[in-house]
Amino acid sequence: MIYLRALMQIKPRYKAHMALGFANLLFGMNYVITKGIMPDHVPPFGLALIRVIGGLVLFWTIAAFMAREKVARKDLLWIALCAFFGIFLNQVMFLSGLNLSTPINASIIMTSNPVIVLVFSAIILNELITIRKITGIIFGATGAIILILFNAEGKLDFGSDTFLGNIFQLINTTAFGFYLILVKRVMKKYQGVTVLKWLYVFGLFYIFPVGIQDFTQIEWSTIPMEIYLSIAYLVVMITVVAYFMNMYALKHVMPSTVSTYIYSQPVVASVFAMLLGMDKLNWLEVIATVFVFMGVYLVSYRRKAEVT
Repeated sequence: MIYLRALMQIKPRYKAHMALGFANLLFGMNYVITKGIMPDHVPPFGLALIRVIGGLVLFWTIAAFMAREKVARKDLLWIALCAFFGIFLNQVMFLSGLNLSTPINASIIMTSNPVIVLVFSAIILNELITIRKITGIIFGATGAIILILFNAEGKLDFGSDTFLGNIFQLINTTAFGFYLILVKRVMKKYQGVTVLKWLYVFGLFYIFPVGIQDFTQIEWSTIPMEIYLSIAYLVVMITVVAYFMNMYALKHVMPSTVSTYIYSQPVVASVFAMLLGMDKLNWLEVIATVFVFMGVYLVSYRRKAEVT
């Protein structure tokens, strides 16, 4: 109870950063936990459909125990637009790109997301592009790319065989950046669960036609228990918990701050791999980690006069 009271007294902006830290902790662990799902056990579009169905069921269940919020029709249309970019295009392009390209390529292309978000924020939300933010993005991207390349073990590949997958990943990160900008508008008016439950309603409408064939081809009886646990982690911890943490943060900080936390994911993945005995700490990883956190600080730091 004492800890709960202390948490309630923390300023919303600081709680937003705590939420972002936890969300990206989950995202970073996801690289190690769910890497074995596709394509041997679950096809890409089938996995996307599982995620959306899981998110839909869980968010509507959670919403049933909360005070009901009525969403205006014009806002539902706006949420439908957000769902196209943030649920449908984001997930389909990510999983399709990962299937055709490599995890290393996907990780490096994802580092362009904060740049995309910063540009969209300036155009749509009139957010200032300052030297401090640009410097922060450069620091964060440098640290993240060093970590990614160091752990690539020679598997980095931007050749013709992975070209289409790389294009899909670029579309994915652009769509997610645009989604962060769009959804900020409705997050100012409604609770995160309210927005998310409707996002997944529209997301299911979009993704069902392209995912149902892959879904029906899944041989559930042959899937080992560890893959079931990986799917459960992907649905519960990533699709529900991490998405909710990001949505909560968007109520209190700018989309550019949310996107910059992406740079922390390679750090989390490296630390998690070390804890599992899959990697060892070295000086280059320490330097890269310092760069990442300097980047996140520079982008997220705001003077009192600045509006968040």
